[in-house]
Amino acid sequence: MKKLLLGAAVSALMTTSAMAETIGVSMALFDDNFLTVLRNGMQDYAAELDDVELQIEDAQNDVGKQLNQIQNFIASGVDAVIVNPVDTDATVAMSKAAADAGVPLVYVNREPVNVDELPENQAFVASDERESGTLETQEVCRLLKEQGKDEGAKIVVMMGELSNQAARMRTQDVHEVIATDECSFMEIVEEQTANWQRTEAADLMTNWLSAGLQFDAVVSNNDEMAIGAIQSMKAAGISMDEMIVGGVDATQDALAAMKAGDLDVTVFQDATGQGKGAVDTALKLASGEGIEDQKVYIPFQLVTPENMDKFTSMN
Repeated sequence: MKKLLLGAAVSALMTTSAMAETIGVSMALFDDNFLTVLRNGMQDYAAELDDVELQIEDAQNDVGKQLNQIQNFIASGVDAVIVNPVDTDATVAMSKAAADAGVPLVYVNREPVNVDELPENQAFVASDERESGTLETQEVCRLLKEQGKDEGAKIVVMMGELSNQAARMRTQDVHEVIATDECSFMEIVEEQTANWQRTEAADLMTNWLSAGLQFDAVVSNNDEMAIGAIQSMKAAGISMDEMIVGGVDATQDALAAMKAGDLDVTVFQDATGQGKGAVDTALKLASGEGIEDQKVYIPFQLVTPENMDKFTSMN
């Protein structure tokens, strides 16, 4: 009987030990509203689980630092790594480092350049960027028509970091919507990057206005840049009643701008859902359970003044 009890105790101890998981997380940047929600989503979800520890590092938008973080995680013996890439073109080296060490790796939010060639124990969790810029631009198109500006409407496009797949895809979405018969009356008169940042977008908008640029709508790759553009336009005395402004992410600041009547459309990207999905996927890969698909998509949703209330506590 004593042997049976001892065996049961050892078995229980081994099971508990096997269940304990440590996940290294490298975030592109802590100082970003959306990525903060994503990071908090991972932390909050991990806190609800038994024996799951996250070690979270800030890459500070430095590709070299991020690769070092991944290598350090691997050397320290983590069970899996989650990466929010600084540069989505630099993920081949990250995948190789994890694959060579046999450590599962999950990319979150930003699509790696090698997404279609990931090793078996790697995955990508995000939202499908083909939806984001498309939903945004289609709504801007509809609003311009509603204003009677269905001929020769001029728009400006603010892009995120050009090294980032999301920025490239969202901008491509804008062009594809404009190429349709329904929205072909829209013309892009300026298209420049403001690197996802509110202050850079404010400066860019100030430069455009100082140059005498005329336009009817602002299509921004994210909410932060849309808010920066709004701030500069309001400072220049432009009425937000006539100007149409769109963004992506549905952050709390964006919803406040929408409530104030300044932002006309955004697209909800479920940061918390992506964070939870990344942790779940990492745990499945670490346990050897496997996953059905290496691409896990969390749907985007269009947000307008009519339905914004349902999103006020979500990001």
